[in-house]
Amino acid sequence: MSPGDSVDLLCALNSLRQMKISRPILSFSGPEYSQGNRCTISLVSMSTEPQFLPSSGPRERNWIPVAVAASIVLIAATVVILVLQHGKTTPAVTPVSAPLDPYAANLPITNLAMSESTNFVGGKVTYLDGHIANKGSRTVTGITVQVLFRDTANEVTQNETQPLKFIRMRQPYIDIEPVSADPLNAGEEKDFRLIFDAVSPDWNGAYPQVRIIGVTTK
Repeated sequence: MSPGDSVDLLCALNSLRQMKISRPILSFSGPEYSQGNRCTISLVSMSTEPQFLPSSGPRERNWIPVAVAASIVLIAATVVILVLQHGKTTPAVTPVSAPLDPYAANLPITNLAMSESTNFVGGKVTYLDGHIANKGSRTVTGITVQVLFRDTANEVTQNETQPLKFIRMRQPYIDIEPVSADPLNAGEEKDFRLIFDAVSPDWNGAYPQVRIIGVTTK
């Protein structure tokens, strides 16, 4: 009997109690052991080969982290777009024939310069920088200007009105602030910047006309 066989021990012990030890107990007949008291001991062969568990199939990838990351990126992009759209205001339009402010004669504008840049969403921004001096006797706390872009026929192709803003610092980047944050005192001069989110494609490329139509003083 090999180590892998299982024997009905209960039947064998019961047979030994009923018979004398000196009497032949077992007789072999093929795959079974039989004895005189009608108890047959069967040999059950036990397989020694390794047992393999059925495969549970290919492991599925967990897509939840990927979906969460994609959602975060989408939400962030949406917030950026909404902020940019909220920051844009419809340019105010003032009639070309609007009169200049009475104090405008005391605020000469010089050294105009234009430049362009691309923002982080791919849009083009146009800048108009200049220099303004206060030749009057009052402190200026606010300036509103009308900017007129013209085409090749010298007709107004873009008309925008916006508050003038002073350049607060130039390094590491140009930062601007309203005139009210740092009023222009009598005899003082400052640099300014105007920003345009879009310029008419019919613009002739010349410097636009800057008209001072509103001034607040104290």
